[in-house]
Amino acid sequence: MINRLKGKTALVTGASSGIGKAIAYALAEAGVHLIITGRRIKLLEQIARDIEERFAVAVVEVQMDVRDRDDTLSKLEKLLKKYEIDILINNAGLALGLESIDEGDISKWEQMIDTNIKGLLYITKAVSAQMKNRNRGDIINMGSIAGEVAYPGGNVYCATKAAVHMLTEAMNSDFFGTNIRVGTIAPGAVDTEFSDVRFSGDKSKRDAVYEGYEPLSSQDIAEIAIFMLNAPKHVNIQHIRVMPTAQRNPFQLYRESK
Repeated sequence: MINRLKGKTALVTGASSGIGKAIAYALAEAGVHLIITGRRIKLLEQIARDIEERFAVAVVEVQMDVRDRDDTLSKLEKLLKKYEIDILINNAGLALGLESIDEGDISKWEQMIDTNIKGLLYITKAVSAQMKNRNRGDIINMGSIAGEVAYPGGNVYCATKAAVHMLTEAMNSDFFGTNIRVGTIAPGAVDTEFSDVRFSGDKSKRDAVYEGYEPLSSQDIAEIAIFMLNAPKHVNIQHIRVMPTAQRNPFQLYRESK
């Protein structure tokens, strides 16, 4: 396969674990220089060292909570003066709880909205402005099957991912006439820290999510991201829905009995 990515620079949010981390490694293997962001700077530093030792690319790690608008925009302003970003991976996001709407925790709602929607907007506004000036770039927004089909207890999380999907469509419309490509990856069940966060570290609840079938892995999603980004420049893959073979929608997930 032709490598069209080598030598480019990518910014990956939420890169300290899970899908973001896997995409960062996959990009580095393809020869892409990296700016990796996340809240856990020690993990980012370890990832940066490991990537630089294994691959011939440069890595910059930036501690960033995308919910903090002023800090995020300030750090982005400095980065954009120094680097030309070819690829933006909007991966930072989370789900919290599974309560019904009448029993929901408003602070959790706000955290999901501030991270999954507003944080994505802060990052994209700044980076896409530079891309537009250069008339090129790739943006991948991490969506979810939850953005297409609501499930019990998913309420606000599902709404945030539906917003991400619609924002991808809106961005494609906004960048009409440019060479900026925008796409969404909408996974089903992926075995990451996602469920650890959703259930506040409750291991029994977390393990139950993935019991009896083989879920997707972060690496699976990373390979899809590379496929999208490496497509010829006239090809804009706008949406990919991907599920484990055992899962057909949020309500049909075949689990092997013990």
